Amino acid sequence: MHIETLKVFCDLVEMQSFSLAAERNFVTQSAVSQQIRTLEDKFKRRLIERVRGRRDVRLTPSGEVFYEESKKVLDAYDQLNENMNRLVGRITGVVKVATVYSVGLHELPPKVREFMFKFPSAKIDLEYSRTTRVVRDVLKGHVEIGVVAFPEQRRGLTIVPTASDKLVLICPPDHKLAKKKSVKVTELKGENFVLFERDIPTRKATDKILKSYGVSVQKVAEFDNIETIKRAVEVGFGLAIVPQPSVMDEEKNGQLSVVKFKEKDWDRPVGVIYRSDRELSLSAKKFVQLLEDK
Repeated sequence: MHIETLKVFCDLVEMQSFSLAAERNFVTQSAVSQQIRTLEDKFKRRLIERVRGRRDVRLTPSGEVFYEESKKVLDAYDQLNENMNRLVGRITGVVKVATVYSVGLHELPPKVREFMFKFPSAKIDLEYSRTTRVVRDVLKGHVEIGVVAFPEQRRGLTIVPTASDKLVLICPPDHKLAKKKSVKVTELKGENFVLFERDIPTRKATDKILKSYGVSVQKVAEFDNIETIKRAVEVGFGLAIVPQPSVMDEEKNGQLSVVKFKEKDWDRPVGVIYRSDRELSLSAKKFVQLLEDK
């Protein structure tokens, strides 16, 4: 039994997808299935329930035990590599990072490129998700670090602040507010809005600010993905409040008008989160240091 087989099994459990586990490990889906069968044959236990017509991956009781113990083996193997690399100051390995779409698509790419240039023997494995899942995956050890907006203090998590964003108003180029350089919050009263879903931190912060100024808006749609929100505004659904870095291209191309707020309330803090009870790998520490640079 090879260490790679344990990794394939754990990736399958965590990603809930044969195709994604295959892609992550540069093998075919059939190879993933074969490796799972090999493990089951070796230990003479069914590890995964196979339900016809269902795509989710369900562990049997034996599979639960095998997964937990396999994670320990993989962690020990990673620590072995880490300790050996520390002896020569070498930065290697894969840093598993989970982040929200707005940060991952529009703010992290330059940092990832810089990291890969400085440490060509290391790799960033970047996953996109919503904040609640990023936090969950960090706490469960599925990823080493998370990068989220409005990071909240939580038991078991360490937060490293990074550069903050500005939230801005976006609207179609023909909207009455499109030509303004800046607006007051009160000018948004009664306007149609495309919003993030209620459990997303940027939505919570936006609602709080609007309420503090006594401003009510008309909700016409809610989405969990910033790209969908931008497209909805572009076709005329309404206005939206989004982080400025996420709309730089659309502003440059004339697809959307970006208007700043006159008030100073519209900061969006961004931070790195990781488990407080685990020491970051050397490569992860280097990546966090890059993210800390303003």
